[in-house]
Amino acid sequence: MRVDCRDVKLWNSAHSRFRNCGISGTHIESTNSRGVVAIHGGHAVTPDDIERALESAEAIAVPQNREIIHAIPRGYTLDGQEGVKDPLGMIGFRLEVEAHIATGAVPPIQNLIKAAQTSGLPVSELVFNPIASGDAVLTSAEKEMGVILADIGGGTTDIAVFIDGGVWHTNVLPIGGLNVTNDLAVGLRIPFHAAEEIKIIHGRMDVNTITDEEMLDVAAFGEEGHRPIARKLMAEIIHARIEEILQLILAEIKRTGYEKMLPAGVVLCGGTAELPGLRAIARDVFQMPVRIGMPSAMEGFVDRVSSPAFATAIGLLLWGFENGSVAENGITRSKRENPSPLAGVLGWAKRAFLPG
Repeated sequence: MRVDCRDVKLWNSAHSRFRNCGISGTHIESTNSRGVVAIHGGHAVTPDDIERALESAEAIAVPQNREIIHAIPRGYTLDGQEGVKDPLGMIGFRLEVEAHIATGAVPPIQNLIKAAQTSGLPVSELVFNPIASGDAVLTSAEKEMGVILADIGGGTTDIAVFIDGGVWHTNVLPIGGLNVTNDLAVGLRIPFHAAEEIKIIHGRMDVNTITDEEMLDVAAFGEEGHRPIARKLMAEIIHARIEEILQLILAEIKRTGYEKMLPAGVVLCGGTAELPGLRAIARDVFQMPVRIGMPSAMEGFVDRVSSPAFATAIGLLLWGFENGSVAENGITRSKRENPSPLAGVLGWAKRAFLPG
């Protein structure tokens, strides 16, 4: 095994500073809730007042086998004035908050934390994957206008709807890139690892541009060693499953009732979003703007992470800086004390990735 010294530096730096852990799975559910608190004496709103409002929003009926992962503010109302983005320092008597609440089943959460701790990575905060991915690949303008993020991973597709700068809806669909791989393995009668390899290296969906004579030499079962398979058949199999995934995303968009509030369209990320031709098919399915989400924080800096596959990982870095989970010397700092999270991420990345 070849070990890159920059990877070792990256691991050591991440190990000592980063305590966020991404989580996904069909056990995660979400809802929107409202919290209300009184501002004592009609004074300026303090961080404690905002925290109390969020705690009020969290006071929902949660079964014993579930726990809250996130309570993310969607917006505030101060003395009847709606649409307040940041009430800190404003004068008022009554503070309300609209929050998006994500909950997860306790056993999967505990198993994830235990696995991380067993690997020597203590976890201070769990971050729902589409929230992290959204931080990495969405622009502020898209979040304000209305956009849906679809992170097509291996086993699941994570969905988040952003409107007016806040999270309005999240969900997890039990389908992803591994379903494409499995279809190839079954349809072409090849080992799973060979199916994954041709998906990554040769995967395409432009069926009409491939001739019947185009072949690929792939690993086979038993003593066959390798055997040829038709590129067109491979493309047809991939296209069919990808279209199904996109149709399920579309059904989720319609189910939310927000489809008329998403002028910024759909942003796709995750490893499956790297498949050539995905954007064109998605535009036909969604009938709205579509783009492939690249982690903008690292764009043009480190090529190996400027990929939709790294959206969640980069988002976790940003989440740490923005929410006080990461510090230059391992000392936690609040968002208010670190007003430039992007600069912090880039500074850390330069030290981690580049030889010193």
